[in-house]
Amino acid sequence: MNKPALVGVAFVALVFAAIIYNSFNISNAKVEVCMEFGGRQNCATASGQTKDLALRAATGGACALIAGGVGDTIACERKQPVTVKWLK
Repeated sequence: MNKPALVGVAFVALVFAAIIYNSFNISNAKVEVCMEFGGRQNCATASGQTKDLALRAATGGACALIAGGVGDTIACERKQPVTVKWLK
């Protein structure tokens, strides 16, 4: 094989390796968050690379089922959680 072909094969292998590595969802934090909004309550679990990302994801997941529409979802996500339980 010539040099440009080897460089191309190496590049494609590197891209595939990056895709596979990122698909394993390596997380450092896992949390369960319970939110209350409009008289309704819901809990959600999420994980993330940082505690902040995990907390935001769990809060958004919990609010998604109890808030009606974008405005209510934003208002719900801005409230303090009823409970926060760190699992990892």
